This record gives sequence, C-alpha cells and structure tokens, in this order.
Amino acid sequence: MAENENTYENDANKSGEDYLEAILVIEMERGKVRSVDISRQLSVSRPSVNRAVNVLVSKGYLEHETYGNVILTKTGRAYAEKVYGRHTALTRFLHEVLGVSDKTSRKDACLIEHDVSVETMDKIREKLKEFDAEN
Repeated sequence: MAENENTYENDANKSGEDYLEAILVIEMERGKVRSVDISRQLSVSRPSVNRAVNVLVSKGYLEHETYGNVILTKTGRAYAEKVYGRHTALTRFLHEVLGVSDKTSRKDACLIEHDVSVETMDKIREKLKEFDAEN
C-alpha cells in the first residue's frame, strides 16, 4: 500500500481493509485463521468471507489453502499492520486522550481508520506520545 502526502491509498477498499485487519487480529490471537473465524469476527456470512478472500487473494494480499487456513502474504501483512496501527492509535486517542467511552472509541476508530489522512494520523501519534510522556 503506497501513501501520498495527504491520504492512504486504499487499494483493498474499506471492506477489504476490515478483512485484512480481522485476519491479522485472529492470527495474533489464535495463530491460524479459518474462514469461519473471519465470519465470526466480522459478523458476516461464510459466502461473503469466501468472496472477499478470493478478491484479496487475486490482489496478492492473501493465500488460501483449499478448505484450510487463510494466510497473509508479506504484502497483505504489511497492509494489515498499517490498518491495525491506525485503528489502535485512533482507539487510544479517542479513549485515553479525549475520554470517549471504550466501546464508542473502538467503533469510531473502525469508521475513521479508512479515511483519515496521513497528516492527521501523524498529529494523533504525536499527541499520543505527548500524552504518554505526561502520564
């Protein structure tokens, strides 16, 4: 995923980014990722997962073993980590710095993470560093 100075390139689209992020989170929690895990994590049907996985495989972000595990490629992992990093920073900023409830901050971070500019994310990360240094 390339970045220009103002925005993140969104090659996988918002839904694709959600899938990549979910796969990364499941992998961190459980080690292996199956379609049923993704379906549960995102509260979507298994056919929807299969369609999304096939699109992400065609873009080079995933590998999918027949009736088996879903695996992030090197490119897919890098993309997923960027999305997850934005999500984590936004959640912390909203909850810890602004005092938004935990549930709302997680929900809002999911909405914001796809469209936030690089400049804004840089400023949020700066404020988080300042906040951490003060606390």
